[in-house]
Amino acid sequence: MKILAIDTTSGACSVALYDQGEVREAFVRAERDHTRRLLPMVDQVLAEGQSSLSQIDALAVSRGPGSFTGLRIAISCVQGLAFAADKPVVPVSSLSALARGAVRENPGWLAEPLPVLAALDARMQEVYWGLYDAAKPGVALIEDRVSAPDQVVSALVTGKYIAPSDPRAPILAAGPGWQYPQLADLNPAQLTLDAAIHAQDIAALAADLWKQGAAVSADALEPAYLRNEITWKKRERIRPAK
Repeated sequence: MKILAIDTTSGACSVALYDQGEVREAFVRAERDHTRRLLPMVDQVLAEGQSSLSQIDALAVSRGPGSFTGLRIAISCVQGLAFAADKPVVPVSSLSALARGAVRENPGWLAEPLPVLAALDARMQEVYWGLYDAAKPGVALIEDRVSAPDQVVSALVTGKYIAPSDPRAPILAAGPGWQYPQLADLNPAQLTLDAAIHAQDIAALAADLWKQGAAVSADALEPAYLRNEITWKKRERIRPAK
C-alpha cells in the first residue's frame, strides 16, 4: 500500500509517502509560502521513494480542524492531485495526527496508559481539541471540538478523565493550545507545547483508515472547520450594507 499525505494545517508544511509501513517525509516550519512549497515537496518525496503519482493507492490530508487558510491550501492541492491521477482521498483528523506525532516523538509516553489531549490555538480565546488513546491515536475518546479552555476542563471532569481535586491531571498534553492558563493549570503528566502536525502521522493513520474503507472521492472531500456557523455570522456582521 502506498499513500501520499499532505498537511498545511498550522505553522508547518509537510509531505510524506507511506510505502508498506515505511515513511519518507519532507517537513518545514513555514508560516507562509505553503502554496509555493507544496508541489516541489511532493516531487521530492515521490522521487526519494522511487514512486510516481500513478503508483500510489490513495492520497491523505488533514481534514482539520485548524487554520482556515492552511486547510484550504492542503485540501485544494490534494483534490487537484487526486483528480489528475484518479485516486481516492483519505481524510484524517489533524488532532489525531498531532496526538500520534507527540507519542512518536515521546515513546516514554506509552509506559503508562494515559490519554493524550491534543490542542491547537483556535484564536478568539478558544482551542481546537480532542482526547485520544495514546496507544491507538486514531481512536478518539472525546471527538474533536472547539471550546473555551474552561469548557475543556469541564468536559474532562464530566467524562471522569480528571478529578477537580487532582494536583496533577492524569493526561498527556500536546500542542500549542496548551498555552492557555486554564489548561496549563491542569498540570498534565507530560506536556509537549511545540508539538506539530506531520504528514507522516497523517499517512500512518490514513493507512489504517484505508483498510477500514474510509476513503472518499476527491469531490466529496470536506474540511472540518468546526467553526463554520461562527465564521459565517462574523462575516455577516462585517459585510458592508448595500
